[in-house]
Amino acid sequence: MTNETSWISVCAVGDIVPDTGVCALVHGAQVAVFRVGGELYAIDNLDPCSGAAVLSRGLVGNLGERVVVASPIYKQHFDLRTGECVEAPEQAVRTWPVRRQGDHVQVGQADA
Repeated sequence: MTNETSWISVCAVGDIVPDTGVCALVHGAQVAVFRVGGELYAIDNLDPCSGAAVLSRGLVGNLGERVVVASPIYKQHFDLRTGECVEAPEQAVRTWPVRRQGDHVQVGQADA
């Protein structure tokens, strides 16, 4: 059995303003997709601390070496590389594979 990733184009790269995020529906889940510098990141959009689907609207920045988004509700910081909540690691969110394919941003989900 092989693990393959099925990819969905969610938007054009230019649709994401640098250092911000957008929300996309991918495989039935809300995914927050961020463009930070030349990198793309994707995490669950649902803030586990508040239960609201708002992470795509959070402020993007750095905490030391970590690239993070601050939830607009309670201001917890989520690491965009790992999904870990800096203040409460047990509140981590799932990360999603993301890539640039030409001018398109694609998010994938690994098949079991």
